[in-house]
Amino acid sequence: MASKDAENQRSRGPPGFLPGASDPDHGLHILPSNPGYQVWQRGPPPPGNLPPGLEYLSQLDLIIIHQQVELLGMILGTETANKYEIKNSLGQRIYFAVEESICFNRTFCSTLRSCVLKITDNSGQEVITVNRPLRCNSCWCPCYLQELEIQAPPGSIVGYVAQKWDPFLPKFTIQNANKEDILKIVGPGATCGCFGDVDFEVKTINEKLTIGKISKYWSGFVNDVFTNADNFGIHVPADLDVTVKAAMIGACFLFDFMFFEHSLAGL
Repeated sequence: MASKDAENQRSRGPPGFLPGASDPDHGLHILPSNPGYQVWQRGPPPPGNLPPGLEYLSQLDLIIIHQQVELLGMILGTETANKYEIKNSLGQRIYFAVEESICFNRTFCSTLRSCVLKITDNSGQEVITVNRPLRCNSCWCPCYLQELEIQAPPGSIVGYVAQKWDPFLPKFTIQNANKEDILKIVGPGATCGCFGDVDFEVKTINEKLTIGKISKYWSGFVNDVFTNADNFGIHVPADLDVTVKAAMIGACFLFDFMFFEHSLAGL
């Protein structure tokens, strides 16, 4: 009986471990001072020449992005600058992202607003900068569509996320620093979710092979109706280039703005 209980405990996984995620990395460290608030502590960097601050991404095949609830925006009904926690599968925070934009843009440009998202590690060092210019967002407009620029470290462009025109499905490409297409992201025809997760499939350029997905998790009727806080999961091969993983984090921010920013998103 004891061995069966132990087996059940192992199958459930540690607290904060999401169903369907890969085995947790037991080499990670958890701050013991507050079990409810866990952050990742930097360990020895992996071998190789990686952008500073992105070393840890090389170990992950699941990245969780949690938007923080803005109480002021809920009470006043105004659009506030977004903030996100970026976590591993154990729920440990590895990065923190803050939107920088002016109130005028948030009020009058709404989800199309230009902004900069600065991603810092747990020591407060900025490791990724995501630049979003003001652009169009319409299946009827084949030009000047959405685009993000990814810098890692700040000042060094490593990639782009570019929307591609399609009359039926949301389509995007992950590009390298030379704007050469690397991967394609294909979303569903309807992003409302219908009380379930919304999956954007990560595919090869010819769309014949799916290598991962970016999911917007449905967190429940009450949470989705009364807040605009969203949760995303990036499922990719662990050995995928860290700059591509950084671009996919930027893609999550873009999807949040484009499809899930309003309070009724996710129903």
